[in-house]
Amino acid sequence: MAVLGRILLYVRDVDGVAAFYARHFGFRIHREAGDRVVELEHPAGVGSNIMLHPLGRGRKAGQTIAKLVFDVPDVEAFCARAAEQGLSFGTVHKTDGYVFANTKDPAGNAISISSRAYRHAISREDRD
Repeated sequence: MAVLGRILLYVRDVDGVAAFYARHFGFRIHREAGDRVVELEHPAGVGSNIMLHPLGRGRKAGQTIAKLVFDVPDVEAFCARAAEQGLSFGTVHKTDGYVFANTKDPAGNAISISSRAYRHAISREDRD
């Protein structure tokens, strides 16, 4: 069985995007001498890492081919904390027992925060 350990994003401003994920999502920035890829290590050590690769010439930044989804138990509270740090999310959508909101990183990559991973636990709490 294979485990998804890293997600690779191609970006123009590697330093700016690294700082964004460190500030707003708690990732640790890891650089190795001679390596052009910057790895962002998951703060809890249990989720996927993000690798940032310089965007090559002729490639378009921010194409929405993939979206990073971060699991959070309370989307509204996360949005409020993020706004205090200058990160705005769009409308909070409520659907199928969970909520989510979307934004983009400085390179234009799509990001979502979602309570989907917690929806069954939340549903059980509501029944108790």
